[in-house]
Amino acid sequence: MAEINTDQFPQASAKALNNQQLQEYLTRSMGNFDSARKQAIEDVSQEIWEGLREKARQIKKHTIENLDYYLDLLYENVTRSGGFVHFATTDGQARDIIGHISKNRGLTKAIKSKSMVSEEVGLNKYLESVGVEPIETDLGEYIIQLVDETPFHIIAPALHKTRQQVGEIFAEKLNRPGLNTIEDMAGTAREILRDKLLSADLGITGANFLVAETGSVVLVTNEGNGRFCTSKPNVHIALVGMEKLIPSIEDLSVFIRLLPKAATGQRITSYTTHVFGPKTLSEEDGPDEFHLIIVDNGRSKLLEDPVLREALYCIRCGACLNTCPIYRKVGGHSYGWVYPGPIGAVVTPIMTGLKKGKDLPFASSLCGACRDVCPLKIDIPHMLLNMRSKLMEGTSDQRKRGVTEKLASFAYKKLMINVGALSIFRYIAYLLQKPFIRNGYLGKTSIPILKNWTNSRDLPGIPKKRFSQIWEEDQFKEQQ
Repeated sequence: MAEINTDQFPQASAKALNNQQLQEYLTRSMGNFDSARKQAIEDVSQEIWEGLREKARQIKKHTIENLDYYLDLLYENVTRSGGFVHFATTDGQARDIIGHISKNRGLTKAIKSKSMVSEEVGLNKYLESVGVEPIETDLGEYIIQLVDETPFHIIAPALHKTRQQVGEIFAEKLNRPGLNTIEDMAGTAREILRDKLLSADLGITGANFLVAETGSVVLVTNEGNGRFCTSKPNVHIALVGMEKLIPSIEDLSVFIRLLPKAATGQRITSYTTHVFGPKTLSEEDGPDEFHLIIVDNGRSKLLEDPVLREALYCIRCGACLNTCPIYRKVGGHSYGWVYPGPIGAVVTPIMTGLKKGKDLPFASSLCGACRDVCPLKIDIPHMLLNMRSKLMEGTSDQRKRGVTEKLASFAYKKLMINVGALSIFRYIAYLLQKPFIRNGYLGKTSIPILKNWTNSRDLPGIPKKRFSQIWEEDQFKEQQ
């Protein structure tokens, strides 16, 4: 599995907030994505858009509730067309399957289309360890591969890199100095990647959708690199999360209209590729061998939870990231794993461990913007609240409370059931706060137990009178 740093969210997000260049770039880039999405919806009309959203949601709901049936149907149709289907329960199993195929076929060079699942299972480092050279062919993925980083955004992995920074990367890593324009950089990448594309013996892709009735893998790209990865190498491996399944080609037409508009504001992406297994005798292009690896890796935990199951409807468009006020300030790397933003705050803790990712469900203002823009109408705020409840009141393996918090909760409980002790404590606290109170509020302070709160908001001071006294006085005034 990819390195998990979800427990470092507070430190990583603070670092991102203090990075002025990143803040400026996030503000500009995120606004562009969101504006393009809104314009695309206007072009088709809000009524049609809402109709597509509801239809897509019902398709996904039906599929996830009948996942076993559609997985069996997919298996039958892929094997009927000459392909091989593998089921990987864990990330380690997924890597081992690919390693076994590579070793048995003597494969040494893999070209990869953009795949979040391959990032999830830590595939690149594994391939290098077994003697297979992995080459990312998506331009954004290629850039971050050169500097050994993880994707910053689901659909724009190198979003955090400026044009100048990419030029410096190409100069240092590719010995191509003096590249200043986007056209020159893209042209250089194309030139370098061309030879690698032509000499590769293994193509690895993800999938945007798996169609059960046809046994086909559907890729949606703008660069055409995905199509090259599925047609030139002798062996094609598709590494796909089990939630990408949909029943039919007719259903696919709904999602093909939703995905590009929600993701990039396009009416339709440049390339939509359907892969039906290995090439037939009458076909000139395509692999001699096709393998589909369907990955669980924690998705079953989401599936078995009646509230969190909805997260499996996600089509990875990134719209929730683009509109989220938290993501737009801290960026993708702060979340500490492959899936950032609102949807990442749901799936990452479940897939990697709730206690390790305990801060992510709280990385939300619960404003509901993510739910409003989601093309599948996924109720992310509701799921985040559910996870917060588990972390606070769930089973012992779920709760995030440390020793200090447990002691504080115990003391608070004892204090609140003892009227005399509460009265004494309140009066002492009232006296101690006096040097720090301004206009009735406690502002920013370095007091350990309070500083996390007062760093971003003022805390009302403890009043001189007890609540019961205030209540009695108000009641007396009303009677007058």
